[in-house]
Amino acid sequence: MTTPLGDSAPDEFATAVSAFARTRVAPRSTAMDRAAAYDPALLDELREAGLLGIEVPERYGGLGGGLRHVLAAIEELAVVDPAVAVLVDVQNALVAAALLRHGSGDQQRRWLPRLAGGAVAAFALSEDGAGSDAFAMTTTASPTPGGHRIDGAKAWITNAAEASLFLVCARAESGLTLFLVPADAPGLRVGERVDTTGVRASSTCPVVLEAVRVPEHDVLGGLGRGAEVVVSVLDIGKLGIAAQQVGLARGALDLAVRHAQDRKQFGRPVGAFQGVRFALARAAVEIDAARALLSAATAAVESGADAATRMRSCAGAKLFAAEVAERTATLAVDVHGGLGCTADSAVARLHRDAKVGSIYEGTTNIQLRTVAATLLAVPEAGGRDEEGLVGT
Repeated sequence: MTTPLGDSAPDEFATAVSAFARTRVAPRSTAMDRAAAYDPALLDELREAGLLGIEVPERYGGLGGGLRHVLAAIEELAVVDPAVAVLVDVQNALVAAALLRHGSGDQQRRWLPRLAGGAVAAFALSEDGAGSDAFAMTTTASPTPGGHRIDGAKAWITNAAEASLFLVCARAESGLTLFLVPADAPGLRVGERVDTTGVRASSTCPVVLEAVRVPEHDVLGGLGRGAEVVVSVLDIGKLGIAAQQVGLARGALDLAVRHAQDRKQFGRPVGAFQGVRFALARAAVEIDAARALLSAATAAVESGADAATRMRSCAGAKLFAAEVAERTATLAVDVHGGLGCTADSAVARLHRDAKVGSIYEGTTNIQLRTVAATLLAVPEAGGRDEEGLVGT
C-alpha cells in the first residue's frame, strides 16, 4: 500500500486495507483492548502502509489519494478494530484534511511530510465545559510579539498520548482561531489517559496549555476564522466516524452470520430460525442504507455543495451509521448468546466500541439539531445559534 494511489479506485484500495486489517491488526486487537494501548509496532506498520498520510500528496511523502480513499481505509480497519480506525480517522479526516484544505503552502510543506512519515496528530477542540456546545470554550489566545500565547485546558482529546502535533482551537480577540502546536511546545502537557469503556486502545486524554507560545505562521486558516474552518473540518470528520461505524456494523454482522451458521440448537443451525435470519437480513439492509448515505454525503463534500446541503448530508450519514452500528453490535451479541457476553469475545468488544459512535464528532441530538436547522425556517425554541453555526 505504500505505492502512491494515483488513479487507483477506492474499492481497490479498500481490498488492500482489508487484507492489512485482517493480517496486521486483528491478531493484536484483543491484547490492545486489554492493555488499553496500541502496540507500538502497529503504529510503525500503519506508517509503512501509508495509512497515516492517505490524502497527503505524493510530493510530501503521502499516498496522494482522495477523500473516498480515506473513508475506505477507515471503514475496512473498523471491520476488525474500531480503535485503530479512529486513529487513522483523526489523522486523515481531521488534521491532515484541515491542513490540505485550509493550510498555507508553508504549513503544508512543514507538516504534511511529518504526518505521512509517522507523526500522529490530534484535534484539540473539546473542553470539560464545551462538548456539544463546542464554541463555549474558554481556552484563550492572547497576542504576543510575533505570535500568540495560548492558555486553557482541553478534554477528551483522541490520539493525545501518541500525538506529535495538536490542532488547537482557542478564543482570540478576533474570534475563534486554530493553531498548529507541536506536542513538545513548552507549556503543553498531556494528562493521564481516560479509562474508556470502548475503543480502549485509542488514547483519550486531557491536554493542558499554560502560556504556550505559538508563532504567527502557525495560525491555520487565519485569525478569527476558526469557527468557519472547524465547521468545514467537522463535516469531513463526521464522514470519518460514519465510515468507522459502517465498518463496525459490517464486522459485527460478519461475526453474527458466521456464528448463526455454525452454532446448532434443536438439531439445526440457529440461523435456520426465522427470528435470527430475519434480524440478520434487516441488519444487512440497514448497513447498505448507511453506506449509501455515506456515499451521498461524501459526494456533497466533494462537489462543493452549499453549506446547508453539506451539513445536513454529513450529519445524517453520521447519525444513521452510528445507530445502525449500535443495533448491529447488539444483535451480534444476542446471536452469540452467552458467548457474546464474555469479556474477550470479538462481538463484546465491538458492542463496547459501538456506543461512542453516537457521542463523539457530535452526539445524535446534535446531528438531529443540525438536520432540523436545514428544514425549518423558524429558530429553535430556547436555543441559540452561536456565530451562525447551528448543530456543530
